[in-house]
Amino acid sequence: MKLRTDLLKFLTEEDIADEAAASVHRFNPTPLFSKTGTGSLTPATEQDKAEEIRRSEALVQKLKQRLRESQQPGGEP
Repeated sequence: MKLRTDLLKFLTEEDIADEAAASVHRFNPTPLFSKTGTGSLTPATEQDKAEEIRRSEALVQKLKQRLRESQQPGGEP
């Protein structure tokens, strides 16, 4: 997969929050070690991986659309 850094300027806080909310079900707040006090992520299932790929592709399409809209006359620079 090619990293599209040119699309980063079209990424919004809402996009980031949506992606974070989509993976929060994997977070286990119980500490692995009592001294660290931090939780961990459970391993991703095949279904989680497929959903992540689908969301990633949808986000790229959304960002490409924002890029096209910004390049049209009257769009934001």
